Amino acid sequence: MQLAGSGIRKRLQRMKLRIKRWIIGILLVLCLSPFALVAAVKFIDPPVWSWQFQRWIDTPDNYPDTVQHQWVSLNEISDNMQLAVIASEDQLFPEHDGLDWKSIEKALADRNAGKRTRGASTITQQTVKNLFLWPAKSYVRKGLEAGLAVIMDAMCDKQRILELYLNIVEFGPGIYGVEAASQHFFNRSAKQLTARQAALLASVLPNPYRFNVAAPSNYMLKRVRWIMRQMRQLGKATLAGL
Repeated sequence: MQLAGSGIRKRLQRMKLRIKRWIIGILLVLCLSPFALVAAVKFIDPPVWSWQFQRWIDTPDNYPDTVQHQWVSLNEISDNMQLAVIASEDQLFPEHDGLDWKSIEKALADRNAGKRTRGASTITQQTVKNLFLWPAKSYVRKGLEAGLAVIMDAMCDKQRILELYLNIVEFGPGIYGVEAASQHFFNRSAKQLTARQAALLASVLPNPYRFNVAAPSNYMLKRVRWIMRQMRQLGKATLAGL
């Protein structure tokens, strides 16, 4: 009986050890997965990304049968376009660590005061959201987005982050990336975009299904003028600091 009891205890101990190893392995995978995902896109231009999958799963009414996309390197994208998205989306992009803490604090304060909150997402956050996450608003997704943004900022330089963003962001239904958008709306390459054309493309990024580059509303035109003023104030020296 003692031998049988000893054997059972040994089997239980081995089982506990295996369970501990499995748990440690799962935790390691969960901890290392974000770094692996970011490391992959640091070196590889992703052929597909999460935002595209979302469109296929939950297809909008005006989504085209064939999407438009063409990857281009950052040096094939007009300085005007690079500056336009920084001016319109994230003016502290060259300086922050993936998160704009001042804007986050202000957004939280406005929410607590019952005021309308302005988005505080950085270009880095929008990039990881489009690459890896889902569109629904939730604290879980925002937490993952913030963590991935910090990891991406630590592992990738600003130029690569901007290149990723400009190649995957949607400028219109099924129109992904600035090269496809430039060809579709202006019949020219992204390298040839003027300041106004770049500002017009940037003006739709809050909602490319509500706003249309081909038929800009008065609100869009007002926003284009604001973006162009911000571009002039920032200056192309901003890009040199990336």
